[in-house]
Amino acid sequence: MDDLHIQAVDDDASIRDWRYAHNLIVPGDVLSLDDVRARIGRSHMEVAYLGDVLIGCTTVRPPTTDNGATATVIVRVLPEHRRRGLGTRLYERALDQARALDAEVIETVVLAANPDGLRFAEQHGFVELERYLLNEGDTVHWIDLRLT
Repeated sequence: MDDLHIQAVDDDASIRDWRYAHNLIVPGDVLSLDDVRARIGRSHMEVAYLGDVLIGCTTVRPPTTDNGATATVIVRVLPEHRRRGLGTRLYERALDQARALDAEVIETVVLAANPDGLRFAEQHGFVELERYLLNEGDTVHWIDLRLT
């Protein structure tokens, strides 16, 4: 795993790769390239590669006074790269970023249709807060979890 490379989403190629990983793992919330570009200013977003192969992406939504100093940390690992410790490395990096932003509370969100993601979050100390449908007509719940 010495060839794991993580970079900020800051150019067209990394925007496309972040979007690809997000849309594959979160098919209920498909984002356009413009949607991703708009998020760059609000969140710290990174893409991760093993050598030159995309393995996933991360998002750290910073804490604000309006959200009770809560940061949201999201790690997405493409299915073929799971269960190798890569998600843990990305999670630890994103967690460090959230703490560097003075987050007092850390949360994550997982799509219920992603049992690997839910299991990963729970194994790393997150507990479920609530399940909800994002849009009317949706059938797959989102799960908000908080780090204990």
